[in-house]
Amino acid sequence: MQPQPERCVSTVPQPTWHKGEKFLQHMRLAALALLATAAAIPTASRAQPAPRSDVIDHVRSVSDLAAVCDPAWGGVPRLEAIAYCQGFLTSAGQYHALLHPAGGPARPLFCVANPGPSIAESGINFVAWARANPNRANEPALDGLLRWAQTTFPCQQPAPAARASRPAR
Repeated sequence: MQPQPERCVSTVPQPTWHKGEKFLQHMRLAALALLATAAAIPTASRAQPAPRSDVIDHVRSVSDLAAVCDPAWGGVPRLEAIAYCQGFLTSAGQYHALLHPAGGPARPLFCVANPGPSIAESGINFVAWARANPNRANEPALDGLLRWAQTTFPCQQPAPAARASRPAR
């Protein structure tokens, strides 16, 4: 049989306040202090300003897209709006590129040079176009974006096919 190691026994007396009424009083005081502190600290929902009614969160028309691409509001809503605009323009451009690949059977609606403008420049230019064409304000956003792209990035007209000459009779 192996010898058992000696155990250290503390000679420091253990507190006894955790046993009985004193313990309950301390716990009640601690809980009240915690509640008072929690009530004094503003929560995230209380600290946030009321939602603005002029912030556009769903783009339907050309005017909506123009407002999102050049937002009048500031802070986080401005950053979200610019990101929405850039995502809208990017996805429309990528979808168009998939529908009209180079050398494909369908002629593209617009032809962006390589290198093209940045997505931020495109957003700013679209806003300028939308302001210059208020008659398009209520059209669907994608229709207006494609009209702008066709105006801004026209494709060269294909050269007419050369007619084969017929031998004289």
